[in-house]
Amino acid sequence: MRLQDDPALDAYVDAVIEKIAAAQEDDGYLYTLRTIHPNDDHKWAGSKRWSYLIASHELYNVGHMYEAAVAHFQATGKRNFLDVALKNAELILQTFGVDGIRDVPGHQEIEIGLVKLFRATGETKYLDLAKFFLDERGRENGRVLKDDPAERQDHLPVTEQSEAVGHSVRAGYMYSAMADVAALTGDRDYVTAIDRLWENVVGKKMYVTGGIGSRHHREVFGDNYELPNETAYCETCAAISNAMWNHRMFLLHGEAKYLDVLERVLYNGLISGVSFSGKEFFYPNPLAADGEWAFNKGANVRQPWFGCSCCPTNVVRFLPSLPGYTYAVMDDVVYVNLFLGGEVVVDVGGQSVWLTQETNYPWDGLVTVSVDVDAEVDFELRLRIPGWAQGQPVPSDLYWYMGEAEGMVALQVNGEDVVVNLDAGFACVRRVWSQGDSVVLNLPMPVRRVVTHENVEPNRGRVAFERGPILFCAEAVDNGVGVRERLLADSVDWDVNFQADLLNGVVVLSGGGWMLIPYYAWCHRGANEMAVWLKNSEI
Repeated sequence: MRLQDDPALDAYVDAVIEKIAAAQEDDGYLYTLRTIHPNDDHKWAGSKRWSYLIASHELYNVGHMYEAAVAHFQATGKRNFLDVALKNAELILQTFGVDGIRDVPGHQEIEIGLVKLFRATGETKYLDLAKFFLDERGRENGRVLKDDPAERQDHLPVTEQSEAVGHSVRAGYMYSAMADVAALTGDRDYVTAIDRLWENVVGKKMYVTGGIGSRHHREVFGDNYELPNETAYCETCAAISNAMWNHRMFLLHGEAKYLDVLERVLYNGLISGVSFSGKEFFYPNPLAADGEWAFNKGANVRQPWFGCSCCPTNVVRFLPSLPGYTYAVMDDVVYVNLFLGGEVVVDVGGQSVWLTQETNYPWDGLVTVSVDVDAEVDFELRLRIPGWAQGQPVPSDLYWYMGEAEGMVALQVNGEDVVVNLDAGFACVRRVWSQGDSVVLNLPMPVRRVVTHENVEPNRGRVAFERGPILFCAEAVDNGVGVRERLLADSVDWDVNFQADLLNGVVVLSGGGWMLIPYYAWCHRGANEMAVWLKNSEI
């Protein structure tokens, strides 16, 4: 589903890798800012190697390189990029540690990359180094914790942290690495800490879009329940880090609630950050706009590039990896995590099983999974039943639905109705599967009104609207000016229509003089007023 031979692309990538290898110094060091200006006391480099980790991206950049190198190795089998990454990692191993430099990167990422190197090579030294960088946080060990260490999650040892604070992207990457270490080592202190941090974010610090990071200043988390709308930051990179973290939490615990958060991020607060053309981007993703404020790094519309290009390149990094989030296998259990049309082959007890998924999700909730096998095989198929289909938008009391839902989740195997047996949020179907077997899942998609915990002051007296995994918003281009303060009657009866000629094809909610579009599609018709949370007469 993600691999297709492309000789021209292969040759191009090899040429880029050749340039990266040429920039690498003899001992493995790779940070071109310093190589080009070796004697400058630069604000992003310091006076010498490793002297200004609080702001330098020496370790951050190579962490991304490790991830890219492993992805290239997995896709092509070639070692040319992987060897560059391993040469650099060996230098880091020789430089840092209990017998070397005891310091941590100002911006986390290398920890994730080192775990990827461990998985690709089986060399535990890379996993150990990832854990070293995590364990050093919050400990002086001869270093000075400058400025505000909480901004870098360096204020406490990671196993003692209980509240998400500081720069939200750095936090999301660190939490992802902590979940990796917890899963791979079984360290109970890590498991307890990462569970505690997840509960804080999902229960008190996450937007209904799945976005995290409420403050523009320093791109940080706010206090508990501090979730402003127009000034929401919700960096696109932070949404990606939240998706990565929740996928890892699923791999750690096997519970669907983490995938529910991942899906919420994916369909709302992540793809809102990129235009339909794939050529313009939002850095922040607010939940309200006046059409005037240049919230997007000096613009009030998506931009083609930024001085710090992390968000555009992060979208490019994440979206091709999506197939790897869709399924999972553990022993004789196959998980269907996300509903995406396509084919996959999985190994169950040494036997290949082909799964073909057909669906028009997220516009409707009908999902068909066909099973192809060479010989009969006994395994359990687990299909995620989203929280929204069970009356819970997020796995906490931060948001909830008003009123009762219409319709029930239905499941059929080979045309016969079966009872939906739920375990950890999955419908479980255990049987001996034969060639041509199929499962049909039907998830009703009524329009639901969402309200927020009373401690989120900006949302008091307001409602938002969802249908399936999609969050909707109102734009002035459809509703006239004043959508942020216009009163929405609680008696509105919504018509649901798919409009193929609008915004690349979207479901639209119409009723009571209102028209709502999917949040991710806003600001594609010019800068204008927008609101997710609408004033309501009932609350």
